Amino acid sequence: MSNDLAIRVESLGKMYRIGAKRERYKTFRDTVAGLFGRNGSERPAKMEPFWALKDLSFEVKKGEVVGVIGRNGAGKSTLLKILSRITEPTEGFAEIRGRVGSLLEVGTGFHPELTGRENIFLNGAVLGMKRSEIERRFDEIVAFAEVEQFIDTPVKHYSSGMYLRLAFAIAAHLEPDILIVDEVLAVGDAEFQKKCLGKMKDVAGQGRTVLFVSHNMQAVSTLTTRCLILDSGRFSYTGDTQQGIARYLKTLQTTELVFRRKPSNVAPEITYTEVQTSEPGNTQRHGMPLQIVFEVNTPEPIKAGAFSFQIVDSLLQPIVHLWIFDAEQPLFRKQGTHRLTCTIPNLRLYMGQYMLTAHLAEGNGGRHFQSLEGVCPFRVVMHGRQRSWRWQEGACRYLEEGTWVVEA
Repeated sequence: MSNDLAIRVESLGKMYRIGAKRERYKTFRDTVAGLFGRNGSERPAKMEPFWALKDLSFEVKKGEVVGVIGRNGAGKSTLLKILSRITEPTEGFAEIRGRVGSLLEVGTGFHPELTGRENIFLNGAVLGMKRSEIERRFDEIVAFAEVEQFIDTPVKHYSSGMYLRLAFAIAAHLEPDILIVDEVLAVGDAEFQKKCLGKMKDVAGQGRTVLFVSHNMQAVSTLTTRCLILDSGRFSYTGDTQQGIARYLKTLQTTELVFRRKPSNVAPEITYTEVQTSEPGNTQRHGMPLQIVFEVNTPEPIKAGAFSFQIVDSLLQPIVHLWIFDAEQPLFRKQGTHRLTCTIPNLRLYMGQYMLTAHLAEGNGGRHFQSLEGVCPFRVVMHGRQRSWRWQEGACRYLEEGTWVVEA
């Protein structure tokens, strides 16, 4: 491996085996019956190979900032887990030179029973740092994470936002040679995202390597100079970031005004999304009410449901963010199909083209079930609101108010 390289990947592949059908959990009675030959005629579930990654080769130089983009399920997180030594590849290899700081999922690497203070020292030890090195950066980490009041509280009591802030602060401040950051920044507020991007710029400016995964093309464009596009586990593009983003956004262009999918009944999922605009042709008049309808299928009840969506611009940059949690009203507590309608009484978006992203998960940093991106395109017009100066698309950033109706 050349001395100027931080990462070298060659012919990398990762295969999983997926059952053709879900098997129910076996009871003790089933197990005993099996020992005595009952149900012996049953065939084991057929396992199908699935290649999450296949034949990936690339290099990242020391001090380089590289973006990794692609649709959900393209293999981005699997790649980062292999590079972070969390998952072993099925074939090929990945060479890493230097200490790696990873932020892949909220709270990855945290011990829930330990306090924030103890987890900082634990993570530093995993990175191979001396206690004196960690102590030197401790106050800076706590200040960045804004968790001073809770630093001696077990992290199992932290909110998902506190988890995220502390996890990022640790990953970025404990002086890793390579910083790997996944899409988890999407759950932070706008101010925190700006703070994190500024810190990653600082890390890159110090000559350290950054590998950054995000659906926010504006952030990728600002932070990186080179990008890798993953598509179904393979690279469809490697090269200049701006050209890569243009190519990727072109693949997302859709005329599918309504998102509709048949339920798989394997896990909770969004099966229907529609933007009900004020005018025909998926056109929304500025200042008029806007309704957005979702249907969620839950094969099993969710104890603490959390649902959110964003109205994003042509670069997938979030403009409006709305959410609903089980704590606010009963949500996904029953098996079946749930219809969620969000009404924005007075949409104030500037004229332009917009789309939706949507996220289905458990609250308090629980399981993430599904994300949709770039669905249900619509446009906002401003008839009767002309001014003597030209309106600018995407020039507005604010939080809309919305009311929710949940039907189960």
